Amino acid sequence: MITKQIFPLKYIFNEIKISLLIVTLIGVVVDILPVFWSDYLPDIPISIATTLGIAISILISFKVNQSYDRWWEARKIWGAIVNDSRTLVLQLKMYTEANDPLIKTMAYRQIAWCYSLGQSLRGKNPYANLEELISNRELNHLQTHKNVPLGLLDFQTESIKKLFDEGKLDGFSRLQLEETLERLTASMGKCERIKNTVFPTTYRKGLHLAIYLFVIFLAMSEPLRLVVVLEVLILVIVSMVFFFLEKAAFRLQDPFENLPTDTPVTSIARTIDINIRQLLGETELPKPIEPEDFYIL
Repeated sequence: MITKQIFPLKYIFNEIKISLLIVTLIGVVVDILPVFWSDYLPDIPISIATTLGIAISILISFKVNQSYDRWWEARKIWGAIVNDSRTLVLQLKMYTEANDPLIKTMAYRQIAWCYSLGQSLRGKNPYANLEELISNRELNHLQTHKNVPLGLLDFQTESIKKLFDEGKLDGFSRLQLEETLERLTASMGKCERIKNTVFPTTYRKGLHLAIYLFVIFLAMSEPLRLVVVLEVLILVIVSMVFFFLEKAAFRLQDPFENLPTDTPVTSIARTIDINIRQLLGETELPKPIEPEDFYIL
């Protein structure tokens, strides 16, 4: 997630540098063509470029809104995960005996679930650092699971059942814990839906092509037949706005790709880690994850 309102120009340039290079080439070629084929090149009314520019603006606005909705939904889901993770530990402390070892086991397992879910969504190793949070038996058993976070939730349900069977939970307490796990499972499913639902690529390609057409028509219009350097500069500045907004929307539409525009799942998981350890009365806490330059993951 980008944490600064003003971020490096280098980042902006790297995102759209290829597109701007193509625009520069279009400007140079269009300016050279009249030297050789002046009799065959028609005068393009500026109204064509204007109309196309308005249409592109509307399409980009729609795409930015849709992409931001996906990103914001992911952020809200992880906000719910924070609340439910805290709630799970608070419920365990309230419904069971304070010295029951299963409280710490389940609390650490919940921390492991948060880290593992974030890693899985980003296509990274879901077992990273789990050996410090769960037992070797559980870690070995997870090797048989294709969905590691789901396997961890399965262990949580077994622990709740064990507490109930041993008489350490009454029916009401068990129901409350089951509802919390149900919400956590639903949050995981919502994240997976966002991750696995592909934003139509044809929409982006069509929009990208439309911006290049806009540049061509603008370059060939009579009012823009200026000195080569000035004409190219105008084309680059005008198209840069379109390309950057289009690229920003493209990045936002996938909030779990380990990019600066991601939902900061690792940072959120670390916050949950710290909160749960504090609820357990621990004093040696991991440090919060600090932003890397202008963003935090």
